[in-house]
Amino acid sequence: MGAFGKAAGAPLSPKQKGLWGLMLFSSVAVYGSHAPLLTLCKVDGTIPFSSSSVVVLIELTKLVLSLLFLLTWDRQLIGVAVSWHHVVPFALSALLYAANNNLVVHMQLFMDPSTYQILSNLKIVSTALLYSLFLHQRLCVRKWLALFLLTAAGVSYSFGGLKDPQDSGSPSAMQLHITLVGLLLISVYCLISGLSAVYTEAILKTQALPLNLQNLFLYFFGVLINLVGHFWSGAERGFLEGFSSWVLVIVVSQALNGLIMSVVMKHSSNITRLFVISCSILVNALLSVALFNLQLTLLFFIAVSCIGLAVHLYYGVT
Repeated sequence: MGAFGKAAGAPLSPKQKGLWGLMLFSSVAVYGSHAPLLTLCKVDGTIPFSSSSVVVLIELTKLVLSLLFLLTWDRQLIGVAVSWHHVVPFALSALLYAANNNLVVHMQLFMDPSTYQILSNLKIVSTALLYSLFLHQRLCVRKWLALFLLTAAGVSYSFGGLKDPQDSGSPSAMQLHITLVGLLLISVYCLISGLSAVYTEAILKTQALPLNLQNLFLYFFGVLINLVGHFWSGAERGFLEGFSSWVLVIVVSQALNGLIMSVVMKHSSNITRLFVISCSILVNALLSVALFNLQLTLLFFIAVSCIGLAVHLYYGVT
C-alpha cells in the first residue's frame, strides 16, 4: 500500500498491498500526464475541441465502467431495492464537481494562468480543513505542517518549477495579475473543491452499499448534469469536433483515475488523494522535459524536497 495511507478495515494481504500501490502509482501517473496530454492536443496553440464535451465523455465512461464492474462482481445486487435516500445525496456531489469544473474555466477570465496555478494549491488547505471539521478527523500539528509543505510544494512548482530555455529568464517573463473578482472566485473554487471531495468521501463511507453501486449513482448524475451544462453553455464546436487519439487517451485515463479516486476515498481518505495529486508534479515535470524540452529549475527541486518531507512527517514519523 506504500507510504500514502492505509486502507480501512483488516490488514491487507501482500497481493492487496501490491494492488493498492499499483492504483496509487497509476493515479499519480494520470494526474501528472494530464497537462502534457492537453498540450499534445493543441492545434496552432489552441485546444481544438469543447472541454465540456470531454467532461461529459469522461463521466459517461466512468458510468459504463461502473455498470460493467457491477455486473461482473456484484451481480447479486441487481434487482435489490434501493431507497431514494441512497441515491439523492450523489446528485449534490455531482453538482459540486460540475460547478468546480465550470469555475476553472470562468475564473481564468479574471487572472492569468500562472496565478491560477499558484493559488489553486490552496485547495489542499481547504480540503484538509473541511476533512478535519466535517469528518471529525483531528490532525496533529505535525500532520498540519506536512499539509502546508504540500501546499508550498505546489506553489513552488507552479511559480517556476519548469523553464523554457528559449525564454529570456527575466522576472518580467511571468506577469502575475488577478482582479478582486478573481480572488473571490478562487476562494469559492478552493472551498467547493474541498467540500465536494469531503462530502463525497462521507457518502461513500457512511452508506452500507458496494462502491460499484455508489459509483453508478454518482456518475449517472455526473453525466446528466454535465450534459445539461454542455448544451446550456451553447458550445460553438460540435460535440466531437476536434477530437483526436490524444483526446481518447485523456478520456479513458481520466475515467479510470476517477474510479481509482473513489476507491481511495472509500477505503482511505482525501488526505491520501492530496498526496497523490502533489506527487504527480514529478510525472508532469519528467514528461514536460522529455516532450517539450523544458528545463527543471531550483524551484522544482525545492518542491520535491517539500513533498518528501511532507510524506515523512505525515506517514513516516510515529
